[in-house]
Amino acid sequence: MFANNSNFVQGVDTAFYLIFGVAIFFLVMLTTIMIVFVIKYNKKRHAHAVQIKDSSTLEIVWTTIPIILVLVMFYFGWEGFLPMRRAPKDAMQVKVIAKMWKWTFEYPGMKQSDTLMLPINRAVKMNLFSKDVIHGFSIPSFRVKEDVVPGKNNYTWFEPKIIGNYDLFCSAYCGLSHSYMLALVKIVSQEEFDKWLAGLPVKKAEDNNEGFKILEKNGCFSCHSTDGRKIVGPTFKGLYGSKHDVMTDGVTRNITADSIYIETSIMDPNKDVVVGYPSGVMKSYKGLIRDKDMPKVIDYFKTLK
Repeated sequence: MFANNSNFVQGVDTAFYLIFGVAIFFLVMLTTIMIVFVIKYNKKRHAHAVQIKDSSTLEIVWTTIPIILVLVMFYFGWEGFLPMRRAPKDAMQVKVIAKMWKWTFEYPGMKQSDTLMLPINRAVKMNLFSKDVIHGFSIPSFRVKEDVVPGKNNYTWFEPKIIGNYDLFCSAYCGLSHSYMLALVKIVSQEEFDKWLAGLPVKKAEDNNEGFKILEKNGCFSCHSTDGRKIVGPTFKGLYGSKHDVMTDGVTRNITADSIYIETSIMDPNKDVVVGYPSGVMKSYKGLIRDKDMPKVIDYFKTLK
């Protein structure tokens, strides 16, 4: 009955099938009673309405039965949920970093991957962090779903049971490219996992760059890529020193993206809007990014060749 892809499948599915079964039972029963009443007590057969006296027994029955059913459903739901908040102390730790619109997984030793690779039959605790907005960490095959909220330390855990590939989704609408925020979960043997982890590159050096941290803190990478992709705004890759056509007060002009242009674009983003992009989308970061931090930001732009 259950495809036990993880240790939580049976508990979650039991609660689901119970609630679904109760819902179907009452849907069929109430619909049947309604049809019978419509046919049996229609106006042609009963032209004159008759007052029916209330029944205390009936009222007790239709109050007691739903209470019992709700308590039973709550019990099975609670039994399925409670283990999800009790991660084993010896569980492997993986840091999950969510940002628009990408998942990144950080393993012990500061090693990062865009794929969630895990060993079979080993408890894994996923420590959830968001760099911008609310996301949802969801692996339906494992019956795992947890909110990823900026500024809040949250987690989930599970123990994969079957080797294979699974889908990881963002279950909370997080903006323009929400539907593209996907990741692959690969469950492999312990030996294969150890070999893969040994060859995994360490965390990017740019993550320790002060300019990078300032831009990341202010959510700039939600709309600007560093790999050449055009998303909401122009890419940061190769920006410094490049030439662009911009709209200034309705007039097109060609500018060089120097330090002055970058600072102006951050503090007054609608003054010079790159042709092909709408104005009024980006807010001013005046007061959010301090003047003394601007040289650090510009130095970071110089590294993005």
